Amino acid sequence: MKIGILGAGNVGGTLGERWAKQGHQILFGVRNRTAIDLQVRLDRTGGNAQAGSMTEAAEFGEVVVLTVPWGAVEELLPSLGNLEGKILLDCTNPNFTGEPSQYHPISGGERVAELVPTAKVVKIFNTTGWENMADPQYGSEAITMFYAGDDDAAKAVAATLAAELGFDPVDAGSLSNSGLLEAIAQLWGKLAYAQKLGRGIAFKLLKRP
Repeated sequence: MKIGILGAGNVGGTLGERWAKQGHQILFGVRNRTAIDLQVRLDRTGGNAQAGSMTEAAEFGEVVVLTVPWGAVEELLPSLGNLEGKILLDCTNPNFTGEPSQYHPISGGERVAELVPTAKVVKIFNTTGWENMADPQYGSEAITMFYAGDDDAAKAVAATLAAELGFDPVDAGSLSNSGLLEAIAQLWGKLAYAQKLGRGIAFKLLKRP
């Protein structure tokens, strides 16, 4: 599968590297394609990844993965052109508490969908740290990866890509539930930093047999 990743930082770079090693073709959309850390990432992908502009990555991908900082989202997405029919995986978290307010009446996932109305948006890969994306196994247990969206086929692709990395994907319903996933991300951050548990923590959904 062709995957265009918008950003090549900790989240985008880690996801891209791992999918490249699964045999997917990756194009990282970056501002500086000659950066040394980017070249190191590309060298680790066995020739399955390249770098280009943000627009080139969006055009390249059957799946487009949004991993830029939230502050860049409003400017970036409208500049990418027509994303009609593409699956867009939203891995971002807004810079707010996750609760609706007069300034943020909807979730970040829903705002992304407003900005790219012809794309099939799935909220995923936003509820845990990048280290867990590099290795989602805790002993014999796989980390739960919640995802939400309104298109069943797009969600199935998102779930498959998560499972390929070793996650246990769990459907959290419609895209209107994105705020719940963003709140999980906030809780993860509070536990990691305010409660000083560190970044080596993750959530697991348990079901009775």
